[in-house]
Amino acid sequence: MTYPIIGKPAPDFKLLDQNGNFVTLKQFRGKCNAVIYFYPRAMTPGCTTQACGIRDFADELAAIDTVVLGVSPDTPAKLLKFDAKYGLNFTLLSDENHATAEAYGVWGLKKFMGKEYMGVNRTSFIVDNAGQLRYIFEKVNTKTHNLDIINYIKDNI
Repeated sequence: MTYPIIGKPAPDFKLLDQNGNFVTLKQFRGKCNAVIYFYPRAMTPGCTTQACGIRDFADELAAIDTVVLGVSPDTPAKLLKFDAKYGLNFTLLSDENHATAEAYGVWGLKKFMGKEYMGVNRTSFIVDNAGQLRYIFEKVNTKTHNLDIINYIKDNI
């Protein structure tokens, strides 16, 4: 799979959030920047570290007019539990059939403990308020991801 092209419109999607509401990328166009971050699975250590880091910097993200959309193949019910357990303050989206992950080029072969399987490769996309893809974080550090996205947006958008 290949990533969408930087400088072109980011692929739109329509996914259910943790509360069962449909969310599209298009609904943020003209209003704010968006961080779309794909993560493998809710409630796992790396995904929890990443989500809590974003949660803890909500004020800084709001100050730079940015919403965060976390996307995983989890069900809305599991996302709701993840949200409730960690007090997350941003939107989690369910991509159960991984169509959005495929559109963004992040669904692919993974290896863990000698086994190969298909899954989400942790990747983040920065989309400006015009809906244009501005940057791709291919190598995401779960511990610093929140600061990495804030610094990129402050310096470049």
